[in-house]
Amino acid sequence: HLIASIRKTYKLTEDWTGNLYCGISLDWDYVNRTVDISMPGYIIKKLQEYEHIMPNKFPTCPYLPEAKKFGTEAQAPLPPDSSPRLDAKGIKRVQQIVGSILYYARAVDMTVLMALSSIAVEQTKATEKTMTRCTHLLDYLAGQPKAIVRFHASDMILNIHSDASYLSEAKARSRACGHFFLGWMPKDGDPIRLNGAFHVSTTILRFVVASAAEAELGALYHNCQTGIIFRLTLTDMGHPQPQTPVHCDNATAVGIANNTIKRQHSRSMEMRFFWIGDKVAQEMYALHWHPGQENLADYQSKHHVGSHHVAVRPWYLHMHNSPRVLPRAVRPSALKGCVGTLKDGYIRKVPLPRAPRLQNASHVSHTRDTCYYGQVPRIPTWSDLTRSLAGLGRSVLQPFSLLLV
Repeated sequence: HLIASIRKTYKLTEDWTGNLYCGISLDWDYVNRTVDISMPGYIIKKLQEYEHIMPNKFPTCPYLPEAKKFGTEAQAPLPPDSSPRLDAKGIKRVQQIVGSILYYARAVDMTVLMALSSIAVEQTKATEKTMTRCTHLLDYLAGQPKAIVRFHASDMILNIHSDASYLSEAKARSRACGHFFLGWMPKDGDPIRLNGAFHVSTTILRFVVASAAEAELGALYHNCQTGIIFRLTLTDMGHPQPQTPVHCDNATAVGIANNTIKRQHSRSMEMRFFWIGDKVAQEMYALHWHPGQENLADYQSKHHVGSHHVAVRPWYLHMHNSPRVLPRAVRPSALKGCVGTLKDGYIRKVPLPRAPRLQNASHVSHTRDTCYYGQVPRIPTWSDLTRSLAGLGRSVLQPFSLLLV
């Protein structure tokens, strides 16, 4: 009756398969209980609309990061942009690019959210450097025109990973980021069962914070405020929520929120950030410290080089080698004096393990025996090379045997 009534006034088409919603394609798999969302052809259309010239080589990172600093300059504020200002036409073009790509990034491709956020801050006072960054972003999207996010049927429990980057934006500002996905209740010591992210937050803190701990506490404040909306929505949809697990890699911020440390020197922090302590006391959130290497929000909290984008892309978008579980990382204190390769594909001081090149199509066991064992080769050392050249090769060097011939 509703369709018949609407057809009297408007022209409409019917789609009983549910494969399209607001420009987002839905690929349902009722056997494996998954759904893939994508926007095929959207990036190609936008590149044609902006008359973008294809580069000779596609970049692997969406944003040109600032040169890495060491020593006392590592946490120095970013220098101001001194390039010439754009005219009104150039500013409008920057705003058009940001607005059109933001819809795509929010829907399916979270890898460009950080770049868009940094560009959007400058769009009202855009410079030639801002336009260069927009062109670089379009070059990156031209090489990655189709992003897919896969959602698996789960227990519909909200999981939040929170992270912050201190003094990573212009004017001595810091960034707060959050990674939200619906999955299962994590258990200490067991790998984290993953699912596609339905929301990724990249927010620049309004206040100039005085320490990295205050930035992390501000990130918890913003992410947990957003989490309340999702908790209420899930409850109204028939999925009551237990204490929402929140991952954080800063022990000071977690201690302040859980009221397990003395707050003598925290009086200088922004007062509203302590709201998170009230919600923990009300048993709404369960905050736990975990190593930063297993924090999924680290990727959106700062700009990375191209090699890191390539390495972690399977963790956030669906690819042929996207893992289903995230192995637990060891504490940084356990690595002191150790030499060699970490287990489960982790690399020293690098977030997230390296995804295996191949994935087993059979059922993945969610026990301590993760899919990484036997798939990530050990990195050869100089002693291994000399042994191989002397005819004393080892079996672990078989994947690299072609390089030693």
